[in-house]
Amino acid sequence: MVCRMFRLETEVDKARRDLLRTRLRETNTAASPVLRALRGTPDERDVPLHVWAVNDTDDALAGGLVGYTWASWLHVTYLWVDERHRGRGMGARLLSEAEHIASRRGCHAARLETWDFQAPRFYEKQGYEVACAVPDYPPGITEYLLTKRLG
Repeated sequence: MVCRMFRLETEVDKARRDLLRTRLRETNTAASPVLRALRGTPDERDVPLHVWAVNDTDDALAGGLVGYTWASWLHVTYLWVDERHRGRGMGARLLSEAEHIASRRGCHAARLETWDFQAPRFYEKQGYEVACAVPDYPPGITEYLLTKRLG
C-alpha cells in the first residue's frame, strides 16, 4: 500500500478557492441530473435582485431588499427597513415586489434566513414557513430558514 504525504495549509487562497468551487461544481453536476439540466441555461447563474425604498425628498435610503434568483428560487439575502418607517408595511411591500420580480423570472419558491430577534414572525405573516431552526447559531441565538411557494 502506498501512503501519500500531504500537508495542511490554512492561509486564504482565492485561486485554490476558485479551483475547489469548480471541482465541487463538476462533481455535483455529474452526480445530479437536476444540476446537470441547469448547465447552459439562464438559471445556472445567480441573477441579482434588488428593491429599494428611497425617500422622494432627499433620496435617503428608507429600506431595501438584496437577494438573487437561482434555479427557480428567490434567495433573500438582506431585508432592512429604517426604524422610523417600521410597522407601516414597507417590509411587506419590499418583499412582495421581490417575489413578484422573481415570479416573472420563473421562480416558484423563495427562501431566507433570519435570527430569532429579527423577523421570523414577520416572514410567517407574509406566508413563509419555518423549514429549519438552528439553535445557538451564534451562541444564544436561533437562526431560522424559512421558505415560501410563489404564485
